[in-house]
Amino acid sequence: MPEQHNAAHQAEKPLRRTIDEAKLAARRAGRPRSKVMAFVALTKPRVVELLLVTTAPVMILAAEGMPHLWLVLATLIGGSAAAASASVFNCFFDRDLDAKMQRTKNRPLVTGEVTPREALIFAFTLGIGSIFWMGGFTNWVAAGLAAAAILLYVVFYTLVLKRRTTQNIVWGGAAGCMPVLIGWSAVTGSLNWEPLLLFLVVFFWTPPHYWPLAIKYKADYDAAGVPMLPSKVPPTTVGRQILGYAWLMVAASLALIPVAPMGPIYIITTLVAGAWFMYQCYALTSRARQGYHGSQLQAMKVFHSSIAYLTVVFLAVAVDPFFNPFVG
Repeated sequence: MPEQHNAAHQAEKPLRRTIDEAKLAARRAGRPRSKVMAFVALTKPRVVELLLVTTAPVMILAAEGMPHLWLVLATLIGGSAAAASASVFNCFFDRDLDAKMQRTKNRPLVTGEVTPREALIFAFTLGIGSIFWMGGFTNWVAAGLAAAAILLYVVFYTLVLKRRTTQNIVWGGAAGCMPVLIGWSAVTGSLNWEPLLLFLVVFFWTPPHYWPLAIKYKADYDAAGVPMLPSKVPPTTVGRQILGYAWLMVAASLALIPVAPMGPIYIITTLVAGAWFMYQCYALTSRARQGYHGSQLQAMKVFHSSIAYLTVVFLAVAVDPFFNPFVG
């Protein structure tokens, strides 16, 4: 038993040293955050913002017009809290990895601005609060889906998949698709084919969105030992997989047209945005022959293009019901 204890103690030393170095670097950088801002940083606000982009438009589609403003606000507040909870849990469980990566070494749990205990309490408060908020101000179908989203991201992705498989972001990305289902069910109290197709759009969008970023930060994932796809396979393989998922994403977006049915605004927007994004993905596939270093610039173009694509397509989802000749 003493031998096992000593071995465990020795194994912890490199992690402690890495975290201490990250704390020292943060202090030297002269960027102290207030406690409040440190907690906000744990929620990954940019991720939450991106998730909300898919929620409100689906609510408008479900209502075939503008839903009651309070329902939209209640859903966005509850959805934001659920997404924030999942992000804080992720930061808590991944703090050992974050300490080893340049991109994440200044996160509050690594720098010590927030303690693990404080983060865990914050995560549970946000998560439980979001579920009861959704149940009280929307309906319990939406609340159940919010709970499922948290569990998918924290358990299925963070604890089970992330450190074990190169397809982690594919299946774990299902959690990021849940706001589509939450938004629809908040309006209707049920699910239908329309939100399921939009769920697939976001599901297939996730690899073309995240793998280019993983190309950019390949060295980080290598250092942390995370089996992100670019760390395990040649760049040409990553390029082909990005292209394949992009095609499936565009196909799912077009499948919504006859099912909803969607009008000319959505049809034109989706065709143009899809063609533009596919062009960027094909360019990345071509650049992949130059290796990861040679394809980094185009990879980041695909990453930023993916955000623009999703925003434009879901904006079209929101606008289309007001000008759709098939509605009403």
